[in-house]
Formats: sequence, structure tokens, C-alpha cells
Amino acid sequence: MSKSYQIIVIGGGPAGLTAGLYCARSELDALLIERGVIGGQITYADWVENFPGFPQGISGIELGQLMHRQATNYGLQTLLAEVTGLVPHQRHNLVTTSEDDFIAESVIIASGSRFRKLGVPGEAELLGKGVSYCATCDGPLFKDKVVAVIGGGDAALTEALYLSKFASSVKVIHRRSQLRAGDILQRRAKMEPKVEFIWDAIVTQIEGDGAVNQLRLKSTKDDTISVLPVAGVFIAIGLEPNTSYLQGVVPLDKEGYIITNEVMETGISGIFAAGGVRHNSARQAITASGDGATAAVLVERFLSLP
Repeated sequence: MSKSYQIIVIGGGPAGLTAGLYCARSELDALLIERGVIGGQITYADWVENFPGFPQGISGIELGQLMHRQATNYGLQTLLAEVTGLVPHQRHNLVTTSEDDFIAESVIIASGSRFRKLGVPGEAELLGKGVSYCATCDGPLFKDKVVAVIGGGDAALTEALYLSKFASSVKVIHRRSQLRAGDILQRRAKMEPKVEFIWDAIVTQIEGDGAVNQLRLKSTKDDTISVLPVAGVFIAIGLEPNTSYLQGVVPLDKEGYIITNEVMETGISGIFAAGGVRHNSARQAITASGDGATAAVLVERFLSLP
């Protein structure tokens, strides 16, 4: 017999942890399932400056740990496993995982997103050998070396600024001539002497014999090819939702994000979604937490119905 819970939360980022906290405080029998690191994507942030209550800022790892500790203090149970399927069925929802199968009266999907891949030759082959998606994880390995960051948004400039603490030079490669990042990050990056911008270029290949040693670039203006010697490349071109197991289960938009209403309902009875996995999410830790709280409140109402 599969173990049953009143509520299963899928995902251990700010949305899932907040949902779990609210459910546990309401004395619901709640299980949170996370496949990776408790805290989710925020654990990759070197320093979080815009989460209320921390005027001096806080590391992403510590913020995730504090949220987890607070939720488990109220009785939230957690399991490290990958969710592989969800079969909704009138308060008898089947959640299949890499560890076991579970039954839940209600489910909150807060499985977040994963790093988008470039999809170029050398990316997969040299992963962990100079190719990275996390500067806070791997940046110290590139002390006094030249590295590249691919992207033009907040994530890319945050990575570049962090890498400037270690690398001798950080080349930010962007396919356009203008950045998408916020003004504050743009100012910081442009004032950092170690950060250099390579505009109107895309990476077509990552090259190296056992480790990254150069990138092949193509101009988006005239298709000319150039070579950029680097010891490492950090890819920061956005995120993709972790919803492959939800195809045909809940409504998804064309990019795979879950469509919900303003109270996190998916349209499937008892199934809610919160945080970065949700369509039109602001993809910020604070809004994810708000989504998680809203979903948990609605779950409690749902479970109180006859």
C-alpha cells in the first residue's frame, strides 16, 4: 500500500518551502519532495539582497536552509527523490517518485525550473570540465583565469560580477547590442574593470581537449566567425520549467509552464501550482513564497470541504 498524506508538495524552493510551512503550521499531514538541493534555484545565488527581513542581505544557501528549518520545526516531512509522475483522481492523487509511490488528497506543484542549455557541440561533453551553469559552485576553480558568461539578463550579470572576484577577466557574450538585465546590475557590471562585453555574438561551439580552452563565436550581424580563448564558460540564458512529467496532466502553456488562476488553482480539482513553474511567474524568491502561501491556504480550504 502506498503511504498517504493530506498534502504533497513537489519542489523544495521558496514556493515549496513556504507552502510546506503553511501546511505544517495548519497541522496537515504534509510531505515535501525535492530531487536536488533543498532551497532550489536560490541556493545558486551568492548573495540575496532583496528578500524582506534581511537588510544586510543573506546567502542563497543560508536562506534556503533557514526556510527549510522553519518548516520542519512545525512538522513538515521531506524526502529527497525525483517525482516521475502524477495521476490526479478525486482526493486520491497518485504521486510516483524514484523512491516510492504516494497518495495525496491534494498536491502543490512547486517544481521550479532548470537551467536552459545552449545546445551546441562541446556543451555536454565538457560539462564539469570548464562548462558550468553555476558561478557560485565553480567560480573559485577559475582563479586568475579568463572565463566567459553567456547571456544578457540578471542571471548573466550576477554570474559575471561574482566571477570577477576570482577570474582575471570575464567576457560577457550577448547576442544583442543591449542587455536585458536591471539597471542596477548593468551599472555594477559596466563599472567592474574585469568585465568586458562582447556584443552581437553567439557561441556555436565549445572546444577543448579534455577541458574548455576556447569558444567559437559567430557574429549576429554579418555571420563572421571568431575564436575566443577561455578556461571556462558559464551559461546563463534562462530557465525551463520542470514539467516533463506533467504533459497531459495539468494545463501547460507553449513553453511548458503550468497555467493557473490567481489563487494557484490549475483547473484540476485539488492540484495547485506555485512559484517559477507557474505561467507568468515573476520568478523571484519573494513572489514564489507568496504563491506558496496562497496555494497552502487554498489547500486547507479544499481539504475542509465535504
